[in-house]
Amino acid sequence: MPRSALATPAPHAASPASSVPYLSLVVPIYNEEESIPHLYAQLTAALEPLGKPYEIICVDDGSRDGSFALLRDLAAADERLRVVRFRRNFGQTAGFAAGFDRVRGAWVVTIDADLQNDPNDIPAMLAKAEQGFDVVSGWRARRQDAFINRRLPSIIANRMISWATGVHLHDYGCSLKVYRAEVVKQIDLYGELHRFIPAIASWQGVAVAEMPVNHAARKYGKSKYGLSRTTRVLLDLITVRFLLSYSTRPMQVFGAVGLVSSFIGGLLLVYLAYVRLILLENIGTRPLLTIAVLMVMIGVQFLGMGLLGELITRVYYEGRNRPIYVVREELNP
Repeated sequence: MPRSALATPAPHAASPASSVPYLSLVVPIYNEEESIPHLYAQLTAALEPLGKPYEIICVDDGSRDGSFALLRDLAAADERLRVVRFRRNFGQTAGFAAGFDRVRGAWVVTIDADLQNDPNDIPAMLAKAEQGFDVVSGWRARRQDAFINRRLPSIIANRMISWATGVHLHDYGCSLKVYRAEVVKQIDLYGELHRFIPAIASWQGVAVAEMPVNHAARKYGKSKYGLSRTTRVLLDLITVRFLLSYSTRPMQVFGAVGLVSSFIGGLLLVYLAYVRLILLENIGTRPLLTIAVLMVMIGVQFLGMGLLGELITRVYYEGRNRPIYVVREELNP
């Protein structure tokens, strides 16, 4: 959309009461210049009636179109709109991470910039969260996407994630979610882990709710999702399962495998020693000898991996201050 088509909003001067927002919106953006004016108008129209101070944090994830220019004009006229611009495209998870690092509100709302999520659902989701929930996740019950390459993989992935994590949601992939700020502040994101936040946060003992939300077909631009993303999600699911169960005690998973393997291999070697020394039979050509030695070696390797995992865990928890993104500039920081 040409910049001349952008209707510049009236300047907004923050009052002392609105200097500390109650609600923070985080919106990752990548090549969405056609959607941005409509998104800003819809967000402000949905949030103004709440009568509570808010901020909108738009993270430009290395867009190559006119997205940042539009955001710059909007930010100049409305200081509630804060803009973070990455040096290159780091991915949606990095966009959420950058937003979470900067939120100041008691509640955090995440939403996509493609206009498929409906900002008018935010007030109801916020009201639900204020009833005592730490996370309220949107559920695109009537999703307006192609079935074969979008909805079917999503259905399969959601069932697998729910089974693996124990946090049962219909729609992990819906970006429209409401979080209590302290929940997202205590989570480190990387890979494609943004969709797993409710599951990762479950170790905090959070209360999670889900409610149906509106969903619209994409009107502008091209989707950044595809079947290739399903593979990455499944691989990250393995990571999340490990994080939920053994992230602080890797020796218990690797060590257990190592001990079992070494024990079985040791028993086989004892049996073979009995055969050779007592029964005086030749064991040099028996496959069982090779299997026994391999099992002992594999067991030792798994024990070593457990020790290395313990060391890596300590390094991770003692020095995790490096972000997964690089900021080029910020507006209204």
